[in-house]
Amino acid sequence: MFDDLNPVADLFHDDDAIGMLQELSANTPEEVQRKRAHFRLAIKAGIIAQPGNASDLVKLKIQGTTVDLSQGGLSAVFPGPIRVGDVYRLLFDPVQLDLPLTFARCVRCRLIHEDAFEAGFAFFCPISLPENIASAAASTEIS
Repeated sequence: MFDDLNPVADLFHDDDAIGMLQELSANTPEEVQRKRAHFRLAIKAGIIAQPGNASDLVKLKIQGTTVDLSQGGLSAVFPGPIRVGDVYRLLFDPVQLDLPLTFARCVRCRLIHEDAFEAGFAFFCPISLPENIASAAASTEIS
């Protein structure tokens, strides 16, 4: 009777499901860093995140601080959560980081303190790092 209602039972006999579980168990922080497409620079700069959809701009405007930056994305700390999967327009403090308005998808958000959330963003296309940042930060490259 219950066998008909439980399609999940078939997952335990599926080689694909077991392979995915093995792949997930291999995703250690060291392995994730090794597979990164771009090097990351520790850069602390002001950032404002707003919804990427122009009709939703007035719904959220949250200010934070970048933690690191690469050509493919960034991580930043905000006082409130950012919705994973949503597209955001990111505006950088031009005095601290001379980058244009950039659109990115939030790929992760985690609570790091009661009033602090770390969010990771992936850019839709690689950005060019400002020349002064790239050369000055070469010694602070993180993996």
